[in-house]
Amino acid sequence: MKLGVFAVLFSDVPFEEALDRIVDLRLEAVEIGTGCWPGDAHCNPDVLLSNAPRRKAFRQAIDRRGLVISALSCHGNPLHPSARVSKRDHAVFEKTLRLAAQLEVGTVVTFSGCPGASAGAREPAWIVAPWPPEFAAMLEWQWRERVMPYWKQAARLAKNAGVRVGIEMHPNFIAYNPETMLRLRDIAPETIGCNFDPSHMFWQGIDPVAAIRALDGAIVHCHAKDCRIDDRNSAVNGVLDAKSYTREQERSWIFRTVGWGHDTLVWKDIVSSLRLAGYDHVLSIEHEDSLMAPAEGLRKAVEFLRGIVIEKPRGQAYWA
Repeated sequence: MKLGVFAVLFSDVPFEEALDRIVDLRLEAVEIGTGCWPGDAHCNPDVLLSNAPRRKAFRQAIDRRGLVISALSCHGNPLHPSARVSKRDHAVFEKTLRLAAQLEVGTVVTFSGCPGASAGAREPAWIVAPWPPEFAAMLEWQWRERVMPYWKQAARLAKNAGVRVGIEMHPNFIAYNPETMLRLRDIAPETIGCNFDPSHMFWQGIDPVAAIRALDGAIVHCHAKDCRIDDRNSAVNGVLDAKSYTREQERSWIFRTVGWGHDTLVWKDIVSSLRLAGYDHVLSIEHEDSLMAPAEGLRKAVEFLRGIVIEKPRGQAYWA
């Protein structure tokens, strides 16, 4: 298992400078945004797909530093009820698949998307309770009329490109926990997998280890990000919290640098469980800690994870 970083953290510096900083931290992998919410500061699919020399130079910049690309990421909402938004985000996804094939990158990370509640909806609707009964009916409409048709088509595109899709489970999207993730994956289990982010499990009250076991064999990429639950605030208001992330003292939870939300034993169990579930790719550090500067948060995450990441055993064990 390798240790890497989601390079959106370095969007304010040129690509090769970002790569040099990643190498200075002795990381081995890089995840690169290609548009939608991560942005495309370092990797514009339109430019790279239309210019073979620039695409070659892009790949060589990574290769000569001894890095691997863990994934290309284009977190968007291709199910948005606004045709303008859904077409835009799908176009980025499709281009990212094509670019991944050109760059020989095996995984594209994105969200499942969230449609509206009906054919005439103007905004997405995340439905998490079956009552009043019209909400249960709306949820089934979403899956039948929007989710299943879109992801059948998207999975065919990914399969034709020879790329797996890593869906990041995230509230406000149709796949947000193992149950909904597996329902989505059933559409095309050989192509659709999971981008596992423990931070989104923590704040929903999900045990990441139990989630990893439920997703055995389905995890194709993994983010390393932590979350701290504020017991006093969550005891009063629960964990569903729409306040700004910058109102840290008032929130029920906030994202933290790895190791600042949960201790070493928790993360050792997560990494070990990933190995038991067949995952031996990259832990991609994602920084969203509002209490730490990005450089500090990344450095602390690297230091914390350095002694936790484990390699796949090779050869015969000495006790065999």
